[in-house]
Amino acid sequence: MSDAYITNSVPLDTSALRNAAINSIRNGLRLGQQQMADWTSGKLAVSAVPGAGKSTGMAAAAAIAIARQYEQSAISLRNTRRQLIVVTFTRSAAANIKIKIRNYLRDQLSLPQTGFVVNTLHGLALNIASRHPELSNLQLNEVTLITPNQSHRLIRNAVEQWIAYNPGRYMRLLEGIQFDGEETERLRRQSVLRTEVLPELATTVIHEAKSSGISIENLQNMSRYIDDEYRILNVAAGLYEQYENLMKAHDFIDYDDMILAALRVLDDPHARRIEQGQVFAVFEDEAQDSSPLQTRLLEILATEPQGGQVNLIRVGDPNQAINSTFTPADPIYFREFCEECDGANQLATMDRAGRSSRIIIEAANFTLNWVNSFYGAKANGESRDRINTVSSQNFPSPFRPQMICTVDPDDPQTDANPPHVGRGLEICSPRDIHHTVELLSKRIVELFTPDPTKTRAAILVRENRQGKWLAEALVQVCKDNNIILYDAGERDRHSHVPAEILALLQFCDRPHSPDFLKAALDVLVKRQLVPTQDLNTLAAQPEDFLYPGPLAPEQPEPVQKAARLCRSLLQAKLALPLYQLISFIALALNYDQAELATADKLSERLTQQIASTNSMGSMLGFLSEIVSSERFEAVETEDVEARYTRAGQLTIITMHKAKGLDWDYVFLPFLHENLIPGKFWIPPQGQFLGNYTLSEVARAQIRAALHGEEDIPSVTEAWEQSKYLKTAEEYRLLYVAMTRAKRLLWMSAAKKAPFTWSKPENLQDQNPCPAFNALRRQFPQSIVDQAVSSRS
Repeated sequence: MSDAYITNSVPLDTSALRNAAINSIRNGLRLGQQQMADWTSGKLAVSAVPGAGKSTGMAAAAAIAIARQYEQSAISLRNTRRQLIVVTFTRSAAANIKIKIRNYLRDQLSLPQTGFVVNTLHGLALNIASRHPELSNLQLNEVTLITPNQSHRLIRNAVEQWIAYNPGRYMRLLEGIQFDGEETERLRRQSVLRTEVLPELATTVIHEAKSSGISIENLQNMSRYIDDEYRILNVAAGLYEQYENLMKAHDFIDYDDMILAALRVLDDPHARRIEQGQVFAVFEDEAQDSSPLQTRLLEILATEPQGGQVNLIRVGDPNQAINSTFTPADPIYFREFCEECDGANQLATMDRAGRSSRIIIEAANFTLNWVNSFYGAKANGESRDRINTVSSQNFPSPFRPQMICTVDPDDPQTDANPPHVGRGLEICSPRDIHHTVELLSKRIVELFTPDPTKTRAAILVRENRQGKWLAEALVQVCKDNNIILYDAGERDRHSHVPAEILALLQFCDRPHSPDFLKAALDVLVKRQLVPTQDLNTLAAQPEDFLYPGPLAPEQPEPVQKAARLCRSLLQAKLALPLYQLISFIALALNYDQAELATADKLSERLTQQIASTNSMGSMLGFLSEIVSSERFEAVETEDVEARYTRAGQLTIITMHKAKGLDWDYVFLPFLHENLIPGKFWIPPQGQFLGNYTLSEVARAQIRAALHGEEDIPSVTEAWEQSKYLKTAEEYRLLYVAMTRAKRLLWMSAAKKAPFTWSKPENLQDQNPCPAFNALRRQFPQSIVDQAVSSRS
């Protein structure tokens, strides 16, 4: 009897110690985080505000759930344990949460750092598909993963094949709303359709449909119920069909194919039982960014093989959904999940956030409420601070009405809701963008002077071109004051070096090709080496553009400048040996030091590969392969986010890329109405089709079908929906940018700014973002003195 007592006392003591450790972890969490930690089974939705500690709460809840699995295994005397699957949006986020879970298991629970896996959604899908190749139809050693975009050769080839098989439909698009048959205009429209409109339609619809489980046949059926002159969805279905045929012919797969392959595996009852039998629960982070097929994959995995209960925690913030206008992600799905769980009393709200000072939280909450309030107002008759000409009927509010609250006094986070610096919220209205730089420079130097080694600051911009212009304008100020300036967009620009050089080499090889000429001109315009102009008109007749005859009308100066630069490239191709051509092009594109180094690396690699043939055709073939297979990207490290938030550094980064990061001081310049909320701008070259863009209309019609609407909207209704949803997302992006700041949020809207940042020298009067005006009225104490010397 004594021996039995001793034997049984060990697990009892271990269990008690483990429960004490679980309680210790739980008690160190906030209320919303504790609801995650208390989860034992079923569905749970967690709607969190910015800075609420989603990843910390999920890591703690995951560690506790794993510890309980150990307890159940000990009680049932099972030697095998099922595992927890944690899914995040990016590789860096996966690495971060994996470290946190391991620390909880090792340091506080004294458990092995096993029993869980952390994956991105696509990584999880690929693992499932690779374990069952006979069901997934995915032979990883025989396929190539690609990321198609509008300029990808696969999309372009699909467009050309569709045109060849559908000449009548193509001619209807060519006619547009009016056409007089003039030959030059016909050539211009052909260029627009083949290089812009149809590739954009294909890219948008393929990704939107594929990631939502909509087949080519589904698209064709949907098009029968819509009366539009171009039959947009039918055209899209044809492009989708040609794309899929090309993908199969080349043994290519894309990221959506990974999800579809995993679902094919899980459609098999035997394989599904195997996969489900290894999983006791699924935890998903950033759930607002999931597509319908991704959500279906997680729900199947989270389902018990016996009983059918779904053990799934989904954590997200619908107010930080900022990808839905260029990816299939739509915050409506996570909102619906929250409503479903709320009905079952399984909705947790994490509304306590310790990141920001009180004044910054008040500004973010005010912006959220103000945007939601004017969405309910009628557009007609409202002031400029109302959404312009967009009906708000039957659309969801852009924000879920959840306020950010400061933490409790006994919150475990050190330095939670830190005291603000300066006024905490500082609002400026500079005279122009140059005055903006002066105000920025003055404030940055003031903030970095006391202790530059510990200061963390960032300038968040809406466009990369703004960031590039600011980096050039601030480089000397930062150098003079020993401030490290890091332009996050510079690395992204370097990744485009192979594609830019390929475009110019293809033009040099075939200068009379309208497509290659336009692609080369597009690169020159983006590099700001030639003025922005209608490239389709120039590319329609290459010979007249490059070598105008003596009787041709005199070319305008912007056209002459473009033609001279193109002719210099052609002359270099004749005069230089092949191995020097890439270096010449890199210098002609005015590359900076890092870009030149990238070009040299590319040139060295190509020279080695074509050593046996040394021909332009071989070089173009190898370079096309590098660009299409994306094998020249810089290697990402697990510490990818740390380089953006280093102490002693001023980071220039886009608002989109800043999501998930924070800094002590955040600057938001150039908050103008033409960018936030912006307008759907129809390029003049595409207006012959009508007052809308085909890709956005198709996207809105597909989403209406996915949302279960009885009638698919007409072209006009779909276009209005697209404008409305873009406006909503732009305001969510502003909200995300504002909530990156901890101690100071600096906002400005210059009175004069460029209409387009491709021409930053062309200043004109610009209206501020309507939310910026509202903040000025609500927080008059935050309007700062602009008395600083400036150029006239």
